[in-house]
Amino acid sequence: AEQQFKRQANNIQILFGIIDKRSEANISTLLPKAQIAARQMLKAALAFNPNAQIISGTRTYEEQTALYSKGRYGNKELRVTNARAGQSYHNFGLAWDIGLFTPGNKYLTIDILYKELAANLLSSLPNIEWGGHWKTFKDYPHYQLKTQHTNIATIKTRFETGKPYT
Repeated sequence: AEQQFKRQANNIQILFGIIDKRSEANISTLLPKAQIAARQMLKAALAFNPNAQIISGTRTYEEQTALYSKGRYGNKELRVTNARAGQSYHNFGLAWDIGLFTPGNKYLTIDILYKELAANLLSSLPNIEWGGHWKTFKDYPHYQLKTQHTNIATIKTRFETGKPYT
């Protein structure tokens, strides 16, 4: 299974071309369907901002817990997610974040840039959900692949029991 995954990832990379090192490292963690969508989005994003990168891909439950603790439990950092471990599409290889950067590689946090990017990208990609559309926690860099299962609890259960969830 691991060899087949690597072969698929390799073929997708050949088909779409190699991007920057950071993006490649994050894209390679995604499921093949999500890899294709993330590459399509990044190619379009690069036309909008030539310094765009995929800055996050699949996360372990431990990584998600660490992000969830930001801004909570006495941690003074800003909150970056409302999703606990097992409640994020990142945990299942279905989500990625696109970061926009200056030519000097400084991460841009200006919401309007991410809104403009999404407006440019989403019309041609109906199988993608954008975190900027969420009601309770706007996550402008976040994109995820829509699946046949719209309930994250169903996706989590299917993932944890080894059943298909895409």
